[in-house]
Amino acid sequence: MKGLLSIADLERAAKKRLPSSIYGYVIGGAEDESSVRGNRAGFERWGFVPRPLVDVSQRAQETELFGKRYAAPIGISPMGVTGLCRYDGDRALARAARTVGVPFILSGASTTPLEQVAAEMPDVWFQAYIPSRREVIGPLVERVARAGIRTLVVTVDVPIASVREIEVRNGFSVPLRLSGRLVAGGLARPRWMVQTFAQTLLKQGIPHFENFTATRGGPIITAASGDHRAGRASLCWDDMRWLRTQWDGKLVIKGILHPDDARHARDAGADGVIVSNHGGRQLDGAIAPIEALPGIVEAVPGMTVMVDSGFRRGTDVLKALALGARFVFVGRPAMFGLAVAGERGAVHALRLLQKEIDVNLALLGCASTNGLSRAHLRDRKAER
Repeated sequence: MKGLLSIADLERAAKKRLPSSIYGYVIGGAEDESSVRGNRAGFERWGFVPRPLVDVSQRAQETELFGKRYAAPIGISPMGVTGLCRYDGDRALARAARTVGVPFILSGASTTPLEQVAAEMPDVWFQAYIPSRREVIGPLVERVARAGIRTLVVTVDVPIASVREIEVRNGFSVPLRLSGRLVAGGLARPRWMVQTFAQTLLKQGIPHFENFTATRGGPIITAASGDHRAGRASLCWDDMRWLRTQWDGKLVIKGILHPDDARHARDAGADGVIVSNHGGRQLDGAIAPIEALPGIVEAVPGMTVMVDSGFRRGTDVLKALALGARFVFVGRPAMFGLAVAGERGAVHALRLLQKEIDVNLALLGCASTNGLSRAHLRDRKAER
């Protein structure tokens, strides 16, 4: 792992270890992938204004979020079917987050029962894809509460599935269909076949979608039990207000890009929002979350505003914090690490970001992430 010095290094290593179809699933976006590129380009708008001769000999990046202190202002975003990248991927990510001391959000599209992950990491958050069917939402919320999970994240930017052409071309789909291209890709990666595919079948059998609803879903090689996308197109803010009456833990709305929607979330009783465009995997051409962030922070003063999508460097994290984000979540960087070396690789990804945050805090002339502000940034776009 010593030779993997950045998230980009981890991505290159993951590409060599994963079948092309699964690697495409991890990195891919929707349609022309302009949102994926835009997420990275959005960080270029902001330049740092370092301040010299400031005592930065003692630096701090511990951050409090919903009453709990974390070792760094970063966490792991929810990602579906992580077990395709590494055996027991959901629990491996949970253990990695616990080791580093940061939050982990378990995806509703996961293949490990949420109760098992909660036993591995009691502080785990759970992300749900919910339909506008309260007879489905209610039992799921009760199940999450019984597992001892206290933070519920509802993703709202997937009313229907997007078209991800890279997945179609690679013969990849969720649920997984065993195409010739998929099989050939697996055979070309014998290490993955042994460490992930064979180990999963021998120890766990064919994975199932475990957490879309209150009951177990179908195996990932067939359609899930029922249609887990049914009814999402009619989901609305009334459903969020009703959900607030059913859930007494922390409620976070994920997938916000407009200030008015942040206000709607606050008025619906949400404790926080995650500014996100789903990593560029939903509406192609959507603005980058780092661009939407300042307006949303201004719209809901005092509310916990978090952000994800496109983060690859500690400097990216520092820019988001300076623009008012309370916390940053990363998805693909953790998945790259998971693909390379399982739990150890995910820990390495998180610690790379943690180290970059520390080094660049010193170079910026700011001793603590809590001291970051717009004064540390220059808006290149406004100057032009």
